[in-house]
Amino acid sequence: MFNIRASGILAHPTSFPSPYGMGDLGAGAYAFIDFLKVAKQTLWQVLPLGPTGYGDSPYQSFSAFAGNHYLISPEELKKQGWLTAKSLESIPKFNPRRIEFGEAIKYKMKLLKEAYKGYKQFGTKEQKKDVAKFSELQKEWLDDYALFYALKDYFGGREWHKWTPALAKREKSALNDIRRELADTINFCKFIQCEFFRQWKMLKKYANQHGIQIIGDIPIFVAEDSADVWASPELYELDSNGRPTAVAGVPPDYFSETGQLWGNPLYKWQAHKDTNYKWWCRRITSVLDMVDIVRIDHFRGFESYWAVPYGEKTAINGEWLKGPSTEVFEALKKQMGDLPIIAEDLGDITPEVHQLRDELKLPGMRVLQFGFSPNSISIHSPHNFESSLNIVYTGTHDNNTTVGWYLEAFEHEKDYLRRYMNISGDNVAWDLIRLAMASNAVIAITPIQDIMNLPAQDRMNLPGSPQGWWGFRYTKNMLLPEYAKGLAYLTELFQRYSNE
Repeated sequence: MFNIRASGILAHPTSFPSPYGMGDLGAGAYAFIDFLKVAKQTLWQVLPLGPTGYGDSPYQSFSAFAGNHYLISPEELKKQGWLTAKSLESIPKFNPRRIEFGEAIKYKMKLLKEAYKGYKQFGTKEQKKDVAKFSELQKEWLDDYALFYALKDYFGGREWHKWTPALAKREKSALNDIRRELADTINFCKFIQCEFFRQWKMLKKYANQHGIQIIGDIPIFVAEDSADVWASPELYELDSNGRPTAVAGVPPDYFSETGQLWGNPLYKWQAHKDTNYKWWCRRITSVLDMVDIVRIDHFRGFESYWAVPYGEKTAINGEWLKGPSTEVFEALKKQMGDLPIIAEDLGDITPEVHQLRDELKLPGMRVLQFGFSPNSISIHSPHNFESSLNIVYTGTHDNNTTVGWYLEAFEHEKDYLRRYMNISGDNVAWDLIRLAMASNAVIAITPIQDIMNLPAQDRMNLPGSPQGWWGFRYTKNMLLPEYAKGLAYLTELFQRYSNE
């Protein structure tokens, strides 16, 4: 699995060119895969693909199993016969370089509802059979999610704690009554989920046929306002009112002096153990049905996790609690054998976390932007990579772009980087790409922003800032042929490409 040198690009589908307000699974996605092929890249890494909520973060999803219906391509809906050409004539003038989530979502939902109407009126027997088959195969998560989706809509988007008590607490008679009342919205949700997965599987097949594997992403925790917590509260540390007793985050670190307060409820690990980690096995296998390799965000949480009392304003006053260690993965191995998993082992990492990663024989992550403080020994400096079983990044979705990082670095850090690489610093993003490619790490991944030499304003996310991020987009003319040529050259030079 991780014994052949390879390289790829990190680009979330929302970033792709599209006239419909945000990137989707249509022409822009296929053009990106064509670019990867020409550039001799064999990996495409995405962020989590679930439906996003407040703050638009893919790491705070309404479901650990559902797909993000905002990624559905309107062009594909037209090909299916559910939208007319007229439906796509009056497209609002969206910012081609930044997602305006509010307006884009409003427009996409209008098209999805119109497509659902077209599906009900003009859908073929085969199309309706496909939706019915999908709904049956995925019912273990889809029934709860579709009802959750319908109730969110019914209550004007309010958190499930703020629904009527009978529905928040899932009283059987109340659920049966509301299912009948909201049947059409429930069916709409199932329709758009079926269509998301249909489009995604088409795209994945195209990528795989071109020799490209997809790396997916699983946030270790789920959102408090999610179908997962609402449907299975017994799996989380909640009080009698359904509120978390403590929430997830990380202590003060490189990104924030007050830590990061994520707000996710914590797992009741004993309850998971009592079911032999059934929910976790379902979750990871469901993602691996969509992708070829999966990165687990905040892997260290399996060894120990930062628990912050509910109601705290920052993540400072937390404590480390022990996680389930190898037990989740042992349950997975019984089902799957070898685990195509990347362990995100960044941040405040202890020897115990490294021991867990090594025991499971999982690759960890190294980030070049972290490797150039001249007064410290950093595991992120290529000369300190302890083994080849690493995935090296110039930066991640949480980092600044490499150009932005370099311009904002201290002068002594810039000087060290220039001396380390014997460079001028005038083309720093591609200098770091070359360094990543040349390293002994088995996989090298570059964010699309670094391929394009983009500045700080094009970073994907700023950790600890709840709003205003995730909106990066690029236009068609920004993915230049010379970038593909440069990547192909480096990939062959440092033996990260095979014709086999």
